[in-house]
Amino acid sequence: MPLIPEEPQIHESAQGPRATPSSGRTAPTPRPVPGPRPVAPPRPGRPGPLRPTPPAQRTPRDVATVKPGPSGPATPTASGKASAAPQIQLIPASAEGALDAADEAVDMLLDSGRAPGDVLVITTGEQHPWAAHELSFGETAYWALHDSGDDVFYADASHVGRAATRPVVVVAVNGGSDAAAAQTLPLALTRAGALLVVCGDPQQINSVLGAGV
Repeated sequence: MPLIPEEPQIHESAQGPRATPSSGRTAPTPRPVPGPRPVAPPRPGRPGPLRPTPPAQRTPRDVATVKPGPSGPATPTASGKASAAPQIQLIPASAEGALDAADEAVDMLLDSGRAPGDVLVITTGEQHPWAAHELSFGETAYWALHDSGDDVFYADASHVGRAATRPVVVVAVNGGSDAAAAQTLPLALTRAGALLVVCGDPQQINSVLGAGV
């Protein structure tokens, strides 16, 4: 049953204040649940993540929570026991706006206290500028950054199979075929330890997750 988008929120447990956007009024910016945020050491000789500058004016996006069914994968813990399936949250966005929406979600997570190394960002279409930049130094250097776990890591759909599990996975459905999205979203869910945030067309995402989870 397709989900009806609700108010914007990026969180893993308790909900913050609810606000319903109305004509001429902007809803408050959602905030994820704060957590410890260690400072990632700078990489010598390398620029930081190349995130596009967000536009000065933003349009509030509704966020709907998608609850995976009983067959959803569970994430093993360090003790070998299965934990609860990760929460799934949807940020409606067009293919052209999905990458910006994903960057905004990452910024909110980091601003609320999430450690950079907790976050993995996946794109289904064009690579994130950070990934394109780091891959210009070669695959070995690129995956060394992934393995260090010190910073947000950006990968496209073709690299998801090699990416390790992180507490939060953000997927930007920013292009690519429906088949690519159908393969990427369920795989991204297995890489999310606590929260999967998907930015894209709600009808497409609900269809894919409903069939793949």
